[in-house]
Amino acid sequence: MSAGTRRIKVRAVRQTSREDMGPIKTAATIGAGAIVAVVGAPLVLGAAGFTSAGIAAGSIGAKMMSAAAVANGGGVAAGGVVAGLQAAGAAGLSGAATAAVAGTGAAVGWLTSFFR
Repeated sequence: MSAGTRRIKVRAVRQTSREDMGPIKTAATIGAGAIVAVVGAPLVLGAAGFTSAGIAAGSIGAKMMSAAAVANGGGVAAGGVVAGLQAAGAAGLSGAATAAVAGTGAAVGWLTSFFR
């Protein structure tokens, strides 16, 4: 080694990856994410005020409905976000909505598998 050259020691940094969990644990987190999302969605809708009896007074849903009504000149648009959430709160999630919620929960579960 010459006088002007220095050696630098480089340590390898261990990165967490999906392989650290193994395929079974990764699949379990994906499944758990899907189940939690499907079970939790109706609970969250009810807590936000979107119930089978209508939008609960003083709830987040009522505030959303008020804002939508002001934005639309006094009425809530059919097919809008508030109307869709109210329909889901009143009648439950449709098959397509359940599949979308399950897919989203599964994706979150998969992303969770990257963290310890």
